[in-house]
Amino acid sequence: MAKVIAIANQKGGVGKTTTSVNLAACLAAAERRTLIVDLDPQGNASVGLGVDKESFTNSNIYHAMIGEENIENCIYKTELDLLDICPSDNNLIGAEVELMNAFAREQKLKNAFETIRSQYDYIIIDCPPSLSLLTVNGLTAADSYIVPLQTEYYAMEGLAQLLNTVKLIKQNLNPNLEREGILLTMYDGRNNLSKLVAEEIQNHFEEDTFKTIIPRNVKLSECPSHGKPIIIYDITSKGSEAYLNLAKEIIKKSQVKESFYNQHNTQMDIPSFDDYQI
Repeated sequence: MAKVIAIANQKGGVGKTTTSVNLAACLAAAERRTLIVDLDPQGNASVGLGVDKESFTNSNIYHAMIGEENIENCIYKTELDLLDICPSDNNLIGAEVELMNAFAREQKLKNAFETIRSQYDYIIIDCPPSLSLLTVNGLTAADSYIVPLQTEYYAMEGLAQLLNTVKLIKQNLNPNLEREGILLTMYDGRNNLSKLVAEEIQNHFEEDTFKTIIPRNVKLSECPSHGKPIIIYDITSKGSEAYLNLAKEIIKKSQVKESFYNQHNTQMDIPSFDDYQI
């Protein structure tokens, strides 16, 4: 069964979609069957993977959530063999209104996943930059969540609000929701503020902060306009190296947890990323 990870932060411009697209691509490059679900009406993840908007106008995550289409018919191939996408467009804005009075409206995405979870190793949900019904659906459907956190002062204030929302979701909708980790993004080692914010987050959330830190990187900014994840656009860049390391951390964490639950005494080895051909 797929591990479902929501990428969530109600603050925009923190690298949420960049993380969703590039983490999913790196997991696929590591030979994990991966699906990215674009739950943002802006559809940036769809554009970032080069999906033609005209091809999914009548079959995307919006149609799956409102029950007009089975989610299997809303999934499309990408340039990477093991990476699929369930795209979105601005019609998704209307889903919140249409689901307002629906029964179990917070469970629509979770229910849609039931028929496809066995087909993937990972499902990555790119949540919108808000604490809306769409984000609640994403967190309710997820096994865990990642918080991309820009290394700036205001980003820290938004973290408390998000964690409070997660607490309410755990109490009422998804008691098994776990924190996969806090991911520091847009880090500039030349900037004292970046260093201070990173240190404070690492001190407060020592066990929950990823060791990988995503740097400010020109190539990461350029690759969405080319419709390619960073490992295809420029695998030698610092951004590519960072997201490959993040994928490695997540795979290792999943393997350790699987070993624990299966009562194994030895940890599974992680394949070297040098062996993967993009």
